[in-house]
Amino acid sequence: MSDATTRAAALLKEHRESIDRLDAILIYTLGERFKHTQAVGRLKATNDLPPSDPTREAAQIARLEDLANRADLDPEFAKKFLRFVIDEVIRHHEQHQS
Repeated sequence: MSDATTRAAALLKEHRESIDRLDAILIYTLGERFKHTQAVGRLKATNDLPPSDPTREAAQIARLEDLANRADLDPEFAKKFLRFVIDEVIRHHEQHQS
């Protein structure tokens, strides 16, 4: 292997290790987030509150879009990601209502 190839392989390994650590952070963060949203779902069910809150959802999406712009992340991707998470949370809240 040439020196350039060896350096590239080392850099690739470092990037992949960072990606793996960040993936773990994402999964654990989502797990923690869902613990809180499950508690919210139970609270809503106990108090006869609706499983979704469109006003809060819209505010959260706008907030995330702003964060994405500041983080140099495609805001459309961030909105799609949050919409996916919100839809899953609502599904869980609806299950608590049953």
